[in-house]
Amino acid sequence: MRRSANEDEIYKLRILADFLFGYGAGDALLKGNNIEVELSRTTGKIRHVYVDGTRIMTIRAHDGMISLSIEGAERLRRRFKPPKLRVIVRSDVVDFIRRGRDVFAKHVIDADRDIRPGMEVLVVDQNDELLAVGRAVLSGEEMILLNRGVAVRVRRGINEKDKSKTAEKND
Repeated sequence: MRRSANEDEIYKLRILADFLFGYGAGDALLKGNNIEVELSRTTGKIRHVYVDGTRIMTIRAHDGMISLSIEGAERLRRRFKPPKLRVIVRSDVVDFIRRGRDVFAKHVIDADRDIRPGMEVLVVDQNDELLAVGRAVLSGEEMILLNRGVAVRVRRGINEKDKSKTAEKND
């Protein structure tokens, strides 16, 4: 069930975003005229958050944390200066990451030192252009120091088809 968010829900979403991503993230993510929430049919809790008709984030059911959409990640990229929340990758892997492939440690040029495993991160190129959004497997320090293994499990690359828009049209 999708409906307009009330003031209490908006406040809680802002606080959660500020906690996870840093002060100002809540305002950046929830900036818009029409904030809607989609509730879980089984629990009645917030699952998806839409701003002006675009899905910005999903609240994960198993831990209550935020998973960003590409639009949500782009809002945070514009809000925070590099390297905050970012993993910067080599130019020769940009096309693969845009298509949703995982980021390997050997491809990382730089990363926010405050990144912890499990955090939502923005994968960008050297010009700070958003390529993908995903979950960190390694800390920011490890991403830079290590040359083997997956650094970021990419959830969505910017060139992947947005499944949420297709699902909305079918509803």
